[in-house]
Amino acid sequence: MKDASASSHPDDPSGVGRETVPTRRPDTPSNTGNSETFERGSRELPDRISARHLSLRSQENITRNGSNSDYMTVVSHELRNSLSAIRTATGVLSLDISADLTAVKARILIERQVTQITRLVDDILDVSRVRISQLGVHCERVDLCAVAARALQAVEFTMLMRSHSVQTSFPDDAPVWLEADPARLEEVFVNLLLNASKYTDLGGDIWLSVERQDGEAVVRVRDTGIGIEPGILPQVFDLYFRADRSPRHLEAGLGIGLALVRSLVERHGGVVTAASAGPGQGSEFIVRLPIPAQ
Repeated sequence: MKDASASSHPDDPSGVGRETVPTRRPDTPSNTGNSETFERGSRELPDRISARHLSLRSQENITRNGSNSDYMTVVSHELRNSLSAIRTATGVLSLDISADLTAVKARILIERQVTQITRLVDDILDVSRVRISQLGVHCERVDLCAVAARALQAVEFTMLMRSHSVQTSFPDDAPVWLEADPARLEEVFVNLLLNASKYTDLGGDIWLSVERQDGEAVVRVRDTGIGIEPGILPQVFDLYFRADRSPRHLEAGLGIGLALVRSLVERHGGVVTAASAGPGQGSEFIVRLPIPAQ
């Protein structure tokens, strides 16, 4: 699963991501230093990420490749660079222990919004990867149970914060060996677990199981969440589709995670399906992957 808070790209060739906001000089009072930081930042950032700059870069890629996906990729990378600079600026402001309560609240608000925007930009990049088939898969012999356990560990804090009870069921007799990309499979299960968490109320239950069935490895992620209307089950893996658009679940994202899951599973020769008895009845996502012949 992509970390929405990770927005620093030191190896980005544009150099914007490496830009740092000037800290105050030792001989300058703190208020003067903060003022200088904002003044210089407000002058420099628009110059570096101006609309004209984005437009020229994007149009160049469209002309060369004729692809809207290239356009979105370029714009997304540019936005991530600017977000990195803003995050650096807020980090500098957090060092000012003399800031009053209003300034502290404003900084926290900025940090929270930067995190949200970064997550949306990451989603856009995922869309580009799906559309232009850049989801590379590098297969090796892996234990499916170990991959599923790592995915669960990756979302453990999220589950804890929402007071979810997570139960697991893995085979006791032997590992479930596959020829697969462990990082990509972990991404699949992280997305499914986070999806279950987002649509399950506080204190709800989530299950993660791995089993062998008819020559296949089967992974199930089940929850006691809001459920899905049976009539829209075939659409849940469509790009941008969101079953619940109520304000209560606006934080759930743009409807990209499950499309990414399907693309990755299919690249492993598997299938993913969704099931639900209806609204309020929870849901279950089932991933089936081929077990190679011994």
